[in-house]
Amino acid sequence: MTPFSFSRFALLFLKAGNLTFGGGDPTMAVLQRELVELRGWVSPERYGLVYGLARVTPGTNLLALCAGMGWDLARWMGALAGVCAVGGPGAVVVVWFTLAYETWKSNPWAMAAIGGTLAAAIGMMAGGALQLVRPQWKAGRRVRALVIAGSALALAAGFSLTPIQVLALGAMAGVIWRPE
Repeated sequence: MTPFSFSRFALLFLKAGNLTFGGGDPTMAVLQRELVELRGWVSPERYGLVYGLARVTPGTNLLALCAGMGWDLARWMGALAGVCAVGGPGAVVVVWFTLAYETWKSNPWAMAAIGGTLAAAIGMMAGGALQLVRPQWKAGRRVRALVIAGSALALAAGFSLTPIQVLALGAMAGVIWRPE
């Protein structure tokens, strides 16, 4: 395990937030792997708590997670560094991509590349989701994890429930169906 260092923390968030593609879920999975498994800066339970709190906040859950992890590790400076390192460079890139799209939207090669990129991003989000459910994938918990995750997917995709409603139902299911 690596001893905590503020500069390593800021660099980790800069790297994870700006070199991980596919949205917040894959980035949060990378941060979980780095913070919990590789560096040992955060316990799996603590990461799960901050992750859960970030998911129930309005707005961008990734930025909420970065603020929470930053606060947990280095208080205000950590929260600020985490959010700025993850969010700042990406905002600049999105503006550049938007301008590039406007220029190339009639080019079939560019549109084919965008389609392939979107398909790959969906695959990466699925991989991130699997990594996030892995701590619950233990003997005696697998069916519970599959049922709750599958039900959340069905509720989110098939019904007009808000993310907060789906998460609240998941929390209730977790309380009622406690792991053995």
